[in-house]
Amino acid sequence: MAAVVGTQELRPQVLPALAVAVCYYAGARLGLLRQVVVENVVVMPIWPPTGVAMAALLVCGLRCWPGITVGALLAVLAVNAPGPDLIGTVAGNTIAPVCALLMLRRVGFRTDLSRLRDGLALVFLAALLAMLVSAVVGSSMLLLTDRLAAPGYWRVCLAWWVGDAMGVLLVTPVLLLPYQARWPPRLGRWREALALALAVCCVVPLAVYSAIGLLFLVYPLLIWSALRFRVAGSTLCALFMSVLVTVAATDYVGSFKGLTPVEVLLKLHAFNGTVALTALLLSAVITEQRNTRRSVEQACQELVEVLENLTMGDAVGRRFTSSARNAGRTSAGPSAGPGAERSPPAQDGG
Repeated sequence: MAAVVGTQELRPQVLPALAVAVCYYAGARLGLLRQVVVENVVVMPIWPPTGVAMAALLVCGLRCWPGITVGALLAVLAVNAPGPDLIGTVAGNTIAPVCALLMLRRVGFRTDLSRLRDGLALVFLAALLAMLVSAVVGSSMLLLTDRLAAPGYWRVCLAWWVGDAMGVLLVTPVLLLPYQARWPPRLGRWREALALALAVCCVVPLAVYSAIGLLFLVYPLLIWSALRFRVAGSTLCALFMSVLVTVAATDYVGSFKGLTPVEVLLKLHAFNGTVALTALLLSAVITEQRNTRRSVEQACQELVEVLENLTMGDAVGRRFTSSARNAGRTSAGPSAGPGAERSPPAQDGG
């Protein structure tokens, strides 16, 4: 039965695969809006298609892998002309999220990100480890086809790897939100969410485009969103912050003014990685603690109910025993005391 289920899961379906291909290509077009050139190779600081592919595999399973392949093919063709490296690059972009899914399943990953272990698995297995496949394969194909010089191999590979990892860390949690959101939220939460959104829209652009280095101002807002809105609030804030910082970095303004492309990438990746890790892991810890507290409260409530039932049962048992004793005494009649008079024996007539 296990073999049959695995075979059915691997069988592609047209509509899900087509939807994944369209979403993958749309994410690629968004990612291509902001580019950085490293060693004459165009790299993207954030590559959203990896997040799209990861979310699609987590929701639909392995049957949507052809959509990832088609989307990756269209995305590569949008950047480069067809060449010998095309097949290797597309294969790497397909194999990387599939390997990530298999590893996440191995550790019992949950898409609601309600445990710290889920956040750590998404970070270290899906983003950092699995995305090495696409980065190494893609950079190696560029090297083998003489489109990349050997001295710049590791720089391009690192930039490729971090861009794919940022796509998983920033985009995948946001795409998984519709499957864990609770509707409708309370009115009080809407008011606080509106206040948080206004604060983010006012503070983040000021911190990003300031030339005196005020990027640290975004972290209190990120902590606020994680404490009050957990995964939903923190991941949305992290994505918004990273997008604004990426725009400023690729325009070489604000804190990135006067930096070289390599320095821009290092500073940008450090900020995006810190924001993504803070949002994901902090919200996962808070969610896990709240779930644990609710489980303990529920267990205590159930224990109180059990003790109350036991107490009521003991009281009923004592009453039943007392009633039985009283009934026994009544049926036996009153006992004769030492000074009681005895009735004379009956005499026969005649």
